[in-house]
Amino acid sequence: MKNIDTAKPVLVTGANGYIASWLVKLLLESGITVHAAVRDPKDDKKNRHLREIAANCEGTIRFFKADLLEMGSYDAAMLGCELVFHTASPFHTDVKDPEKELVEPAVQGTENVLQSALKISSVKRVVVTSSMAALYTDAIDAVNAANGILTEDIWNSTASLSYQPYPYSKTLAERRAWELAGSQSRFDLVTINPSMVLGPPLSTNYSISESLNFLKLLGNGGLKQGVPKIGIGVVDVRDVAVAHFKAGFLPKAKGRYITSGHNTDMLEIAKSLLPKYGNRFPIPKRALSKCLLMLIGPVANKMLTRDFVRKNINIPWNADNSKIKADLGITFRPMQQTIEEGFQVLVDMNALGS
Repeated sequence: MKNIDTAKPVLVTGANGYIASWLVKLLLESGITVHAAVRDPKDDKKNRHLREIAANCEGTIRFFKADLLEMGSYDAAMLGCELVFHTASPFHTDVKDPEKELVEPAVQGTENVLQSALKISSVKRVVVTSSMAALYTDAIDAVNAANGILTEDIWNSTASLSYQPYPYSKTLAERRAWELAGSQSRFDLVTINPSMVLGPPLSTNYSISESLNFLKLLGNGGLKQGVPKIGIGVVDVRDVAVAHFKAGFLPKAKGRYITSGHNTDMLEIAKSLLPKYGNRFPIPKRALSKCLLMLIGPVANKMLTRDFVRKNINIPWNADNSKIKADLGITFRPMQQTIEEGFQVLVDMNALGS
Protein backbone atom coordinates (compact mmCIF):
# COMPACT_ATOMS: atom_id res chain seq x y z
CA MET A 1 0.00 0.00 0.00
CA LYS A 2 2.04 2.96 -1.25
CA ASN A 3 0.95 6.61 -1.12
CA ILE A 4 2.50 8.62 -3.93
CA ASP A 5 3.31 12.31 -3.41
CA THR A 6 1.86 14.17 -6.42
CA ALA A 7 4.25 17.07 -5.74
CA LYS A 8 7.13 14.81 -6.79
CA PRO A 9 7.98 14.25 -10.47
CA VAL A 10 6.75 11.10 -12.23
CA LEU A 11 8.82 9.22 -14.82
CA VAL A 12 7.24 7.92 -18.02
CA THR A 13 9.49 5.84 -20.29
CA GLY A 14 8.75 5.92 -24.02
CA ALA A 15 6.73 9.04 -23.22
CA ASN A 16 5.90 9.92 -26.84
CA GLY A 17 4.35 6.53 -27.58
CA TYR A 18 0.72 5.73 -28.42
CA ILE A 19 -0.43 4.80 -24.88
CA ALA A 20 2.16 6.89 -23.05
CA SER A 21 1.11 10.15 -24.73
CA TRP A 22 -2.40 9.84 -23.29
CA LEU A 23 -0.93 8.99 -19.89
CA VAL A 24 1.38 12.02 -20.01
CA LYS A 25 -1.66 14.17 -20.87
CA LEU A 26 -3.52 12.89 -17.78
CA LEU A 27 -0.50 13.56 -15.57
CA LEU A 28 0.01 17.09 -16.92
CA GLU A 29 -3.69 17.89 -16.57
CA SER A 30 -3.39 16.84 -12.91
CA GLY A 31 -0.62 19.38 -12.36
CA ILE A 32 2.14 16.78 -12.09
CA THR A 33 5.72 17.25 -13.27
CA VAL A 34 6.50 14.61 -15.89
CA HIS A 35 10.00 13.32 -16.56
CA ALA A 36 9.58 12.16 -20.16
CA ALA A 37 12.21 9.60 -21.12
CA VAL A 38 12.55 9.35 -24.92
CA ARG A 39 15.19 8.25 -27.40
CA ASP A 40 15.79 11.77 -28.70
CA PRO A 41 14.53 14.80 -26.77
CA LYS A 42 15.43 17.00 -29.77
CA ASP A 43 13.16 15.12 -32.17
CA ASP A 44 10.46 17.77 -32.51
CA LYS A 45 8.35 15.63 -34.84
CA LYS A 46 7.89 12.95 -32.18
CA ASN A 47 7.77 15.19 -29.11
CA ARG A 48 5.95 18.32 -30.27
CA HIS A 49 2.48 17.09 -29.26
CA LEU A 50 3.68 16.58 -25.68
CA ARG A 51 5.15 20.09 -25.50
CA GLU A 52 1.89 21.51 -26.86
CA ILE A 53 -0.16 19.62 -24.27
CA ALA A 54 2.15 20.80 -21.48
CA ALA A 55 1.79 24.42 -22.62
CA ASN A 56 -1.93 24.26 -21.83
CA CYS A 57 -1.71 22.34 -18.54
CA GLU A 58 -0.80 23.04 -14.94
CA GLY A 59 1.86 20.35 -14.99
CA THR A 60 5.31 20.68 -16.53
CA ILE A 61 7.33 18.34 -18.70
CA ARG A 62 11.07 17.70 -18.77
CA PHE A 63 12.61 15.53 -21.46
CA PHE A 64 15.41 13.04 -20.80
CA LYS A 65 17.40 10.99 -23.29
CA ALA A 66 17.26 7.25 -22.55
CA ASP A 67 17.63 4.00 -24.41
CA LEU A 68 16.13 0.60 -23.57
CA LEU A 69 19.41 -1.16 -24.27
CA GLU A 70 21.71 1.29 -22.47
CA MET A 71 22.04 0.27 -18.83
CA GLY A 72 21.76 3.19 -16.43
CA SER A 73 20.34 5.54 -19.05
CA TYR A 74 17.12 5.99 -17.00
CA ASP A 75 18.92 6.95 -13.78
CA ALA A 76 18.88 10.71 -14.36
CA ALA A 77 15.21 10.75 -15.37
CA MET A 78 14.25 8.68 -12.31
CA LEU A 79 15.99 10.83 -9.70
CA GLY A 80 13.47 12.25 -7.22
CA CYS A 81 10.57 10.20 -8.63
CA GLU A 82 8.35 8.10 -6.37
CA LEU A 83 6.36 6.73 -9.30
CA VAL A 84 7.71 5.19 -12.52
CA PHE A 85 5.63 4.21 -15.54
CA HIS A 86 7.56 1.90 -17.86
CA THR A 87 5.66 1.94 -21.16
CA ALA A 88 8.53 1.74 -23.63
CA SER A 89 8.70 -1.57 -25.52
CA PRO A 90 8.95 -2.58 -29.17
CA PHE A 91 5.77 -3.69 -30.94
CA HIS A 92 6.38 -4.98 -34.47
CA THR A 93 4.91 -7.95 -36.24
CA ASP A 94 7.19 -7.84 -39.28
CA VAL A 95 10.57 -8.81 -37.86
CA LYS A 96 13.60 -10.54 -39.34
CA ASP A 97 15.45 -11.28 -36.10
CA PRO A 98 12.95 -11.70 -33.24
CA GLU A 99 15.67 -12.13 -30.61
CA LYS A 100 17.29 -8.80 -31.49
CA GLU A 101 14.21 -6.82 -32.51
CA LEU A 102 11.70 -8.00 -29.88
CA VAL A 103 13.13 -10.08 -27.04
CA GLU A 104 16.29 -8.12 -26.26
CA PRO A 105 14.68 -4.64 -26.20
CA ALA A 106 11.67 -5.90 -24.19
CA VAL A 107 13.59 -7.92 -21.59
CA GLN A 108 16.73 -5.81 -21.34
CA GLY A 109 14.68 -2.61 -21.38
CA THR A 110 12.52 -3.82 -18.50
CA GLU A 111 15.63 -4.98 -16.63
CA ASN A 112 17.28 -1.62 -17.29
CA VAL A 113 14.36 0.37 -15.82
CA LEU A 114 13.91 -1.97 -12.84
CA GLN A 115 17.65 -1.92 -12.07
CA SER A 116 17.49 1.87 -11.95
CA ALA A 117 14.49 1.60 -9.59
CA LEU A 118 16.54 -0.69 -7.36
CA LYS A 119 19.22 2.03 -7.17
CA ILE A 120 17.06 5.18 -6.86
CA SER A 121 15.86 5.28 -3.26
CA SER A 122 12.91 7.64 -3.90
CA VAL A 123 10.99 5.06 -5.98
CA LYS A 124 7.88 3.64 -4.27
CA ARG A 125 5.96 2.12 -7.19
CA VAL A 126 6.69 0.95 -10.73
CA VAL A 127 3.85 0.40 -13.19
CA VAL A 128 4.88 -1.69 -16.20
CA THR A 129 2.94 -1.80 -19.46
CA SER A 130 2.79 -5.51 -20.15
CA SER A 131 0.22 -7.13 -22.44
CA MET A 132 -2.48 -9.76 -22.67
CA ALA A 133 0.18 -11.45 -24.79
CA ALA A 134 1.90 -12.34 -21.52
CA LEU A 135 -1.19 -14.43 -20.69
CA TYR A 136 -1.89 -16.15 -24.01
CA THR A 137 -0.62 -16.69 -27.56
CA ASP A 138 -3.65 -17.88 -29.52
CA ALA A 139 -7.42 -17.64 -29.03
CA ILE A 140 -7.47 -21.40 -28.37
CA ASP A 141 -5.48 -20.68 -25.17
CA ALA A 142 -8.49 -18.77 -23.83
CA VAL A 143 -10.78 -21.67 -24.72
CA ASN A 144 -8.43 -24.07 -22.93
CA ALA A 145 -8.20 -21.89 -19.80
CA ALA A 146 -10.29 -22.76 -16.74
CA ASN A 147 -13.95 -21.97 -17.53
CA GLY A 148 -12.84 -20.82 -20.99
CA ILE A 149 -11.74 -17.40 -19.75
CA LEU A 150 -8.36 -15.70 -19.24
CA THR A 151 -7.58 -14.39 -15.75
CA GLU A 152 -4.61 -12.67 -14.12
CA ASP A 153 -3.42 -16.03 -12.70
CA ILE A 154 -2.55 -17.31 -16.18
CA TRP A 155 0.86 -17.00 -17.84
CA ASN A 156 1.61 -17.56 -21.51
CA SER A 157 3.18 -21.00 -21.94
CA THR A 158 2.68 -21.54 -25.68
CA ALA A 159 4.71 -18.77 -27.42
CA SER A 160 8.33 -19.22 -28.41
CA LEU A 161 11.07 -17.49 -30.37
CA SER A 162 9.99 -19.38 -33.50
CA TYR A 163 6.22 -19.20 -32.97
CA GLN A 164 4.64 -15.85 -32.07
CA PRO A 165 7.82 -14.14 -30.80
CA TYR A 166 5.99 -10.95 -29.75
CA PRO A 167 3.92 -12.68 -27.02
CA TYR A 168 7.09 -14.55 -26.07
CA SER A 169 8.97 -11.26 -25.60
CA LYS A 170 6.19 -9.74 -23.49
CA THR A 171 6.01 -12.85 -21.30
CA LEU A 172 9.76 -12.91 -20.67
CA ALA A 173 9.82 -9.16 -19.97
CA GLU A 174 6.99 -9.26 -17.44
CA ARG A 175 8.40 -12.33 -15.70
CA ARG A 176 11.73 -10.54 -15.38
CA ALA A 177 10.00 -7.48 -13.90
CA TRP A 178 8.32 -9.59 -11.20
CA GLU A 179 11.60 -11.37 -10.49
CA LEU A 180 13.49 -8.10 -9.93
CA ALA A 181 10.66 -6.50 -7.95
CA GLY A 182 10.49 -9.60 -5.76
CA SER A 183 14.12 -9.14 -4.74
CA GLN A 184 13.28 -6.07 -2.59
CA SER A 185 10.47 -4.52 -0.54
CA ARG A 186 10.90 -0.75 -1.06
CA PHE A 187 8.73 -0.40 -4.17
CA ASP A 188 5.58 -2.09 -5.45
CA LEU A 189 5.22 -3.46 -8.95
CA VAL A 190 1.90 -3.26 -10.80
CA THR A 191 1.40 -4.43 -14.38
CA ILE A 192 -1.21 -3.30 -16.88
CA ASN A 193 -2.00 -6.04 -19.42
CA PRO A 194 -3.97 -4.54 -22.33
CA SER A 195 -5.56 -6.49 -25.16
CA MET A 196 -5.56 -4.97 -28.69
CA VAL A 197 -5.30 -1.20 -28.12
CA LEU A 198 -7.30 0.97 -30.51
CA GLY A 199 -8.67 4.50 -30.56
CA PRO A 200 -7.28 7.89 -31.59
CA PRO A 201 -3.56 8.65 -31.27
CA LEU A 202 -2.62 12.02 -29.77
CA SER A 203 0.04 12.58 -32.39
CA THR A 204 -0.32 12.18 -36.14
CA ASN A 205 3.13 13.61 -36.83
CA TYR A 206 4.82 10.24 -37.21
CA SER A 207 4.14 6.80 -38.56
CA ILE A 208 0.88 5.05 -37.65
CA SER A 209 1.26 2.72 -34.69
CA GLU A 210 1.20 -1.02 -35.24
CA SER A 211 -2.08 -1.09 -33.33
CA LEU A 212 -3.77 1.12 -35.94
CA ASN A 213 -2.46 -0.78 -38.96
CA PHE A 214 -5.37 -3.22 -38.70
CA LEU A 215 -7.89 -0.36 -38.92
CA LYS A 216 -5.96 0.95 -41.91
CA LEU A 217 -6.31 -2.41 -43.65
CA LEU A 218 -10.05 -2.36 -42.99
CA GLY A 219 -10.36 0.96 -44.78
CA ASN A 220 -7.85 0.84 -47.64
CA GLY A 221 -9.17 -2.26 -49.38
CA GLY A 222 -6.47 -4.57 -48.06
CA LEU A 223 -9.15 -6.82 -46.59
CA LYS A 224 -12.09 -6.04 -48.87
CA GLN A 225 -12.51 -9.73 -49.82
CA GLY A 226 -13.06 -10.58 -46.18
CA VAL A 227 -11.45 -10.51 -42.76
CA PRO A 228 -10.05 -13.45 -40.78
CA LYS A 229 -12.45 -14.03 -37.88
CA ILE A 230 -9.84 -14.06 -35.12
CA GLY A 231 -11.05 -13.91 -31.53
CA ILE A 232 -9.41 -11.01 -29.67
CA GLY A 233 -9.96 -8.43 -26.97
CA VAL A 234 -10.16 -4.70 -27.64
CA VAL A 235 -9.55 -1.73 -25.36
CA ASP A 236 -9.52 2.03 -25.93
CA VAL A 237 -6.11 3.69 -25.68
CA ARG A 238 -7.61 6.38 -23.43
CA ASP A 239 -8.95 3.74 -21.03
CA VAL A 240 -5.51 2.12 -20.94
CA ALA A 241 -4.00 5.49 -19.97
CA VAL A 242 -6.55 5.90 -17.15
CA ALA A 243 -5.74 2.37 -15.98
CA HIS A 244 -2.06 3.27 -15.75
CA PHE A 245 -2.82 6.51 -13.91
CA LYS A 246 -5.01 4.78 -11.31
CA ALA A 247 -2.58 1.87 -10.96
CA GLY A 248 0.09 4.44 -10.14
CA PHE A 249 -1.76 6.54 -7.59
CA LEU A 250 -4.34 4.29 -5.91
CA PRO A 251 -2.66 2.74 -2.84
CA LYS A 252 -4.61 -0.52 -3.11
CA ALA A 253 -3.48 -1.24 -6.71
CA LYS A 254 -1.71 -4.59 -6.65
CA GLY A 255 -0.44 -7.26 -9.03
CA ARG A 256 -1.51 -7.73 -12.65
CA TYR A 257 -4.52 -6.14 -14.33
CA ILE A 258 -6.24 -7.47 -17.41
CA THR A 259 -7.10 -4.26 -19.26
CA SER A 260 -9.56 -5.26 -21.94
CA GLY A 261 -12.93 -3.66 -22.54
CA HIS A 262 -14.52 -6.09 -24.97
CA ASN A 263 -14.35 -9.77 -25.92
CA THR A 264 -14.76 -9.66 -29.68
CA ASP A 265 -13.29 -10.72 -33.03
CA MET A 266 -11.89 -9.05 -36.12
CA LEU A 267 -15.09 -9.41 -38.14
CA GLU A 268 -17.12 -7.69 -35.42
CA ILE A 269 -14.59 -4.82 -35.39
CA ALA A 270 -14.95 -4.45 -39.16
CA LYS A 271 -18.73 -4.50 -38.97
CA SER A 272 -18.71 -1.74 -36.34
CA LEU A 273 -17.35 0.61 -39.05
CA LEU A 274 -20.08 -0.13 -41.60
CA PRO A 275 -22.82 2.22 -40.32
CA LYS A 276 -20.66 5.35 -40.54
CA TYR A 277 -18.05 4.47 -43.17
CA GLY A 278 -19.46 1.58 -45.23
CA ASN A 279 -20.51 3.79 -48.14
CA ARG A 280 -17.15 5.57 -48.41
CA PHE A 281 -14.60 2.83 -47.82
CA PRO A 282 -14.29 -0.85 -48.82
CA ILE A 283 -14.94 -2.16 -45.30
CA PRO A 284 -15.13 -5.98 -45.31
CA LYS A 285 -18.57 -7.40 -44.58
CA ARG A 286 -17.79 -11.09 -44.28
CA ALA A 287 -15.32 -13.51 -42.78
CA LEU A 288 -12.79 -15.43 -44.83
CA SER A 289 -13.40 -19.15 -44.54
CA LYS A 290 -11.06 -21.18 -42.35
CA CYS A 291 -10.57 -23.73 -45.15
CA LEU A 292 -9.50 -21.00 -47.57
CA LEU A 293 -7.11 -19.52 -45.02
CA MET A 294 -5.59 -22.96 -44.41
CA LEU A 295 -4.86 -23.13 -48.14
CA ILE A 296 -3.77 -19.59 -49.01
CA GLY A 297 -2.99 -18.03 -45.61
CA PRO A 298 0.72 -18.89 -45.51
CA VAL A 299 1.15 -17.54 -49.06
CA ALA A 300 -0.84 -14.33 -48.46
CA ASN A 301 0.75 -13.45 -45.12
CA LYS A 302 3.64 -15.17 -43.37
CA MET A 303 1.87 -14.71 -40.01
CA LEU A 304 -1.09 -16.80 -41.22
CA THR A 305 0.63 -20.14 -40.82
CA ARG A 306 -1.59 -23.23 -40.76
CA ASP A 307 -0.84 -23.56 -37.07
CA PHE A 308 -1.97 -19.98 -36.44
CA VAL A 309 -5.13 -20.41 -38.54
CA ARG A 310 -6.01 -23.63 -36.71
CA LYS A 311 -5.65 -21.99 -33.28
CA ASN A 312 -7.26 -18.60 -33.96
CA ILE A 313 -9.81 -18.57 -36.79
CA ASN A 314 -13.44 -18.91 -35.62
CA ILE A 315 -12.21 -19.41 -32.03
CA PRO A 316 -13.93 -17.27 -29.35
CA TRP A 317 -11.78 -15.16 -27.02
CA ASN A 318 -12.78 -14.30 -23.47
CA ALA A 319 -10.99 -12.47 -20.67
CA ASP A 320 -12.16 -11.53 -17.18
CA ASN A 321 -11.78 -7.78 -16.55
CA SER A 322 -13.56 -7.80 -13.18
CA LYS A 323 -10.39 -7.19 -11.12
CA ILE A 324 -9.54 -3.84 -12.73
CA LYS A 325 -13.17 -2.74 -12.45
CA ALA A 326 -13.32 -3.64 -8.76
CA ASP A 327 -9.86 -2.45 -7.67
CA LEU A 328 -9.35 0.62 -9.85
CA GLY A 329 -12.93 1.55 -10.73
CA ILE A 330 -12.21 1.40 -14.45
CA THR A 331 -15.10 1.69 -16.89
CA PHE A 332 -14.59 1.00 -20.58
CA ARG A 333 -15.79 3.04 -23.54
CA PRO A 334 -18.18 1.39 -26.00
CA MET A 335 -16.22 -0.48 -28.68
CA GLN A 336 -18.07 1.36 -31.47
CA GLN A 337 -16.77 4.69 -30.17
CA THR A 338 -13.21 3.40 -29.91
CA ILE A 339 -13.18 1.96 -33.44
CA GLU A 340 -14.90 4.92 -35.09
CA GLU A 341 -12.74 7.55 -33.40
CA GLY A 342 -9.55 5.65 -34.19
CA PHE A 343 -10.62 5.20 -37.81
CA GLN A 344 -11.59 8.86 -38.15
CA VAL A 345 -8.01 9.89 -37.37
CA LEU A 346 -6.86 7.77 -40.33
CA VAL A 347 -9.51 9.43 -42.50
CA ASP A 348 -8.36 12.90 -41.39
CA MET A 349 -4.74 11.94 -42.12
CA ASN A 350 -5.71 10.79 -45.64
CA ALA A 351 -4.06 7.50 -44.70
CA LEU A 352 -6.70 5.34 -46.40
CA GLY A 353 -6.85 6.59 -49.98
CA SER A 354 -10.16 7.61 -51.50
